Amino acid sequence: MEEQHRSLRGSSCLDGMALVRTWAMIILLVGSARVAPAQQEHNGAPSSTTSVAADITSPVTTPPERYRIGAGDVLDIRVFNRPQLSRDAVRVDARGVIRMPLIEGDIRAACLTEGELAEAIGTRYLTYLRNPQVNVFVKEFQSQPVAVIGAVNNPGQFRLQRRVRLLELLAFANGPADRAGRTVQIIHATDASLCEKTTAVGPDDEVVSSFVSYKLRDTLEGEDRANPYVRPGDIISVPDADQIYVVGNVFQPRAIALKEPITVSRAIAMAGGEQRDTKRERVRIVRQSPESTTKQEIYVDLSAIEKRQAEDVMLQANDIVAVPTSTGRTLLRSLLGTVVPMVSQLPMRVVP
Repeated sequence: MEEQHRSLRGSSCLDGMALVRTWAMIILLVGSARVAPAQQEHNGAPSSTTSVAADITSPVTTPPERYRIGAGDVLDIRVFNRPQLSRDAVRVDARGVIRMPLIEGDIRAACLTEGELAEAIGTRYLTYLRNPQVNVFVKEFQSQPVAVIGAVNNPGQFRLQRRVRLLELLAFANGPADRAGRTVQIIHATDASLCEKTTAVGPDDEVVSSFVSYKLRDTLEGEDRANPYVRPGDIISVPDADQIYVVGNVFQPRAIALKEPITVSRAIAMAGGEQRDTKRERVRIVRQSPESTTKQEIYVDLSAIEKRQAEDVMLQANDIVAVPTSTGRTLLRSLLGTVVPMVSQLPMRVVP
């Protein structure tokens, strides 16, 4: 009887252990069943060990570069467990520096990120504290804003809370307007010496370095050489395009923005084309140099241009293209327009 009890206890223990193992397997299976659809939904395909590992190790989208503190910004600085050293509303002065308790001398804040400044302050406090923990927060972004003016759809001022490239700033201004020219200009209105190491330059070199011009097309295509980071206080200007004028015997006399090279035949086409009775061999281009009051007249033959027997003249800024009419035909048309109404008013007689 005692042996039977032992066998029963042994079998019950085995059954208990088997039951535990069974429930453990069920839990694992349910857990994997719950995870797999989520992975499949996330990746858009059935999950596997390789794909999950690839997801974990694959690089994520690079976040925008952190904002760099500028003169005039207001900071909150917290030293963990040291309220007597923490400070609220610390303003960065015009030199780009701040002061903190117990630290002798100025602390450079301009051009640093919040994390970089916190590390710099913590290093200075190592003299007094063991492993100081410092946090810096920009409370008010008061550094000088960037202005976008000229031929853009929404000109204005933009206060930067992070580093922004020229193309992104133009996007915030809703892009170039239809009248925009072929360049974009940056005027550095503030001193770059706070954030950039510069060598000694003369007044003329300083003026040159404060004005930079790029091709607008290169900037819109995102080319690095024409898409720099803007600085606080910069003025971004998109000048209006130069214009040419098409007048005379065309369907839509108008001013045309010279955004790209335009020939005389193309300009006439952009003005709706020539009307009837155009004197095609005497189309006149009136050109005046900005440096003088002397006007130059250039005559072109549209028929010869169409036959590739003459050069399709490239137009310059402020050119006037005058499309003339054939004098005889215009006079005949005017005469008919005047005489015909008079004839229609005469009485009708029958000649037998």
